[in-house]
Amino acid sequence: MASRNQNRPPRSPSTRKELGDENPLDKRRRLGAIGRGAGPTGSGRTRQAFAVVNNRQDVTAAANAEVGNAEECPNHEFTKEEVEAILNEKPKAKKFDLKAKYEHAVEHNKRLKLCVKWFQQCDENHVLDKEKLKNSLESAEKKCIDTELEKKNKEEELNAVISELRDNNASLQEKLSKEISEKLNAIDRHRCENEARVTAEKSVASLTEELERAQLDIAASNERAATLDNTHKRLQEYILSLQQYNSKLITDLEAVRESLKRVEKEKLTIVENLSTLRGHCSSLQEQLTLSRASQDDAVSQKETLANEVKCLRGELQQVRDDRDRQVSQVHALSAEIVKYKETTGKSFAELDNLTTKSKSLEETCSSQREQIRILELQLAAANEKVKTVDLSASETRMEYLEQKRIIQELQDRLADMEHKLIEGENLRKKLHNTILELKGNIRVFCRVRPLLPEDGATEGAVVSYPTSMESLGRGIDLIQSGQKYPFTFDKVFNHEASQQDVFVEISQLVQSALDGYKVCIFAYGQTGSGKTYTMMGRPEAPEQKGLIPRSLEQIFQSSQSLQARGWKYKMQASMLEIYNETIRDLLSTNRSMGSDPMRSETAVSEKKYTIKHDANGNTYVSDLTIVDVSSIAEISSLLRQAAQSRSVGRTQMNEQSSRSHMVFTLRISGINEGTEQQVQGVLNLIDLAGSERLSRSGATGDRLKETQAINKSLSCLSDVIFALAKKEDHVPFRNSKLTYLLQPCLGGDSKTLMFVNVSPDSSSVGESLCSLRFAARVNACEIGVPRRQMTLRPADSRLSCG
Repeated sequence: MASRNQNRPPRSPSTRKELGDENPLDKRRRLGAIGRGAGPTGSGRTRQAFAVVNNRQDVTAAANAEVGNAEECPNHEFTKEEVEAILNEKPKAKKFDLKAKYEHAVEHNKRLKLCVKWFQQCDENHVLDKEKLKNSLESAEKKCIDTELEKKNKEEELNAVISELRDNNASLQEKLSKEISEKLNAIDRHRCENEARVTAEKSVASLTEELERAQLDIAASNERAATLDNTHKRLQEYILSLQQYNSKLITDLEAVRESLKRVEKEKLTIVENLSTLRGHCSSLQEQLTLSRASQDDAVSQKETLANEVKCLRGELQQVRDDRDRQVSQVHALSAEIVKYKETTGKSFAELDNLTTKSKSLEETCSSQREQIRILELQLAAANEKVKTVDLSASETRMEYLEQKRIIQELQDRLADMEHKLIEGENLRKKLHNTILELKGNIRVFCRVRPLLPEDGATEGAVVSYPTSMESLGRGIDLIQSGQKYPFTFDKVFNHEASQQDVFVEISQLVQSALDGYKVCIFAYGQTGSGKTYTMMGRPEAPEQKGLIPRSLEQIFQSSQSLQARGWKYKMQASMLEIYNETIRDLLSTNRSMGSDPMRSETAVSEKKYTIKHDANGNTYVSDLTIVDVSSIAEISSLLRQAAQSRSVGRTQMNEQSSRSHMVFTLRISGINEGTEQQVQGVLNLIDLAGSERLSRSGATGDRLKETQAINKSLSCLSDVIFALAKKEDHVPFRNSKLTYLLQPCLGGDSKTLMFVNVSPDSSSVGESLCSLRFAARVNACEIGVPRRQMTLRPADSRLSCG
């Protein structure tokens, strides 16, 4: 626009009119067209020059019309180029054409008035912007004050919570020290009792030797009969004293058991206190997250203030630039006025008006300078406030770091206390296991599976868990027809227990297989209660692996760690199933797939397998496939092969029901080259088929035969358990292949653990009650103290089932 206005040649009013008619839409040329509208006055300006010069009234009327048109013109925003063009514009009339010069001056003055009006509007807009900035600064100050008050309140609350946590921590430390002292005292008493028992056994052995010598003396000489009678009487009195001492030891053992119960109660109280501490810690963490959020809000407000300050600085710079432009325009206008005073003497009134306007412009510039100074002061105050906000934010950050350090210390102390608690729990488990081994009882664990979608809606929970100190984690209540049946086992797992939680409880039992013990773990329960999931799980998912894969992983890891102590282990694995009272080899290469529903007994090889027991209590199965294993990968492939070969069928109670009893046997032979010791351990992991009722399973054909065989073998197992519980002379192990195979586990010197799996479905409460009653009878059976198999001779390489 500037190039067009500055480079074009001077034009007369008539040419300006023609250009205005050619381009009426050009907004930036409308200023030149104001007062030059079409009419007789504009058209006769050049043709009747002298008449117009003499006629002053027509000129004033035309000027008034042009002023009216300028006032009626809408608001127009001027660019820098347009203002410079107006200021630099010079009259293009002839030397003696005063009227044209006068008209040009009038038109130029009108455009200058429009520019002045536009500048006034800009000043009003700047005043409004200044008020908006003031309001925004006041609102920001209020927000900063509110955030500071909220931070102070939160600091006071956090200090109060920290003081409470310190008090709780002190009380917990005192309780923990008391519990540790009591545990140490109990351990000392137990050690003293063991020493007394050893001395008593030694004295009994010495007495037996003395009795033998006395009997030899009686046979050799009848003359010393009287003296021997006297000595015999003294020995009888000594034996009575020993019996009294033994009864005293028994009472001391009961006292130790009571002290162990008290320690368990105190442990439970500590666990409750730890749970409350965790709750306090979680609340502290929530408050810390809230303080972090408030700090982030303060930082965001600081950033917004900084952005507003930047915007204010930019606007101040723009105001300064506008002020400089206005000053330059005022100087240019004053120069133009001087030129107009020299060229014409007829426009003094207009020039006086221009001088007054220039004075008003100078006044507005001075007022704008004052406003700029005030804004600069406000900007400095805002910067000071931003600095104070930064300082307060740094202080709150330091306080936050201090509180975080205190919380970290509390968490470390809590972790130490939990570690000590875990050590105490492990010690309790070891003592409990030794007591059970001394008793010779079968350990029983109970596991309740979660409700499944196909179980349907239930009216109420049929399984509950007591919360008393004595039964916590060991008791289970079954509700049938409004009546509650309580049971207590060695351990009870609810439906929320994971596979890892279950394995932790049996890990020590599995470890004893490496030490030369016979270990047997079997799962019992109705069909669909979760036995196969407990024993096998889902090996493809690491967190859902069952007891069998986890036990084998632990065996191999422990055997590798014992190599540093000079132990070398050789392991042999076998897997079989008892299907319809027939033994089948699951690792045989000519096996058919077990999931085929049309499979029958005729599809199995005609090879016959027999069960044999030797004099040492070991059980062997003839012609059974035995595989040497040296890594967990080989075991995993064997488990997959056996799972594909196992008999599985579909019933109305279970989509994939195990139709056979599966027995996995791992024979472990270890030799220590340094001490020349040799151990023989056996690990039997058994997944029994589930008991079921024909009325609910709807079994027919092959499924019916399978159900009858399963129920018969489980009934034989129940008869064996009843005979063991009553301590009868004859135990019917030979009534079933299952009981005959489990004879060393149920009536020998092995460590035996039974998992009873229970379904929480209300429609299965009858079967669950029968399973729990059977498990209670199993838990009461005494099968003898387990014996470690350790020799100094090379062992037989044959594989046994225990």
